[in-house]
Amino acid sequence: MVESETEAASRRADLRICLVVSRFNEPVTGSMEKAALDCLATEGVDAANVDVVHVPGAWELPLGVRLALAKGNYDGVVALGCVIRGETPHFEYVSMGATVGLQELTRESGVPIGFGLLTTDDAAQAVARAGGDKGNKGEEATLAVLEMCDLAARLR
Repeated sequence: MVESETEAASRRADLRICLVVSRFNEPVTGSMEKAALDCLATEGVDAANVDVVHVPGAWELPLGVRLALAKGNYDGVVALGCVIRGETPHFEYVSMGATVGLQELTRESGVPIGFGLLTTDDAAQAVARAGGDKGNKGEEATLAVLEMCDLAARLR
């Protein structure tokens, strides 16, 4: 069955979406959050159906998403964070821990979770991917969640 654009837009208005956003590296994650919210509005998601929760950093993203999912009623969640490489291996541990945690939650929950975690070598790369010349990962992760919500609706 092929869904019309009107049917898709109507269904998207009713989607319940949660953004889980890291406060660490806030200039970057704040830009990603704004892009995600703008994207949801552009794609027809009712702002009353969108919740935003903040967690301290990228390491806390998986637990923040788990807590949001436990609250229930979300059709999709977008996780937004930024880890910038430093002088120690801390970058690898935080990046991998957050990535694996979000991946496991996606499989366990069956709820689309947008992966908006930037892992960059420096601040300039992060800025470029949060609204600079490389686009905005917040928007990209949100579009991916909406596409997966559309797919889930079609397959139900």
